[in-house]
Amino acid sequence: MDPSWLDVAVAQARAGLASGGIPIGAALLGPDGEVLGRGHNRRIQDDDPSVHGETAAFRDAGRQCDYRATTMVTTLSPCWYCSGLIRQFGIGAVLIGEARTFHGGHDWLAEHGVRVTVLDDERCVAMMAGFVAEHPELWNEDIGVAD
Repeated sequence: MDPSWLDVAVAQARAGLASGGIPIGAALLGPDGEVLGRGHNRRIQDDDPSVHGETAAFRDAGRQCDYRATTMVTTLSPCWYCSGLIRQFGIGAVLIGEARTFHGGHDWLAEHGVRVTVLDDERCVAMMAGFVAEHPELWNEDIGVAD
């Protein structure tokens, strides 16, 4: 996995933030690093709780015959919903920008044979920390925490 692949997800997270949403971006990449699909969290913009960054990228990629050689690249550790998607379709690897803000299901994925790399990328950490500080109510809603 090439750490520069994270750039696609970071650009998506920035687009999500610029459009009034939660700055989580993702991309589904093929075995040679080609971008199959990209997306960002659109829960706020679309009033749809199912549009996470990973699900948006997955949908944008369209139907693939085999996901084992693909990599989900995401700016933040995937939640249980997105971790389930990764397991359900057999995505072979996950490249994560950061897991400080939110430690999702990536340990579980690794325990089940998914190659997981956490980069601890400062761009991702700063973007999420800023968002959480400015919009704690939206963040808590996103991660399922009641006030």
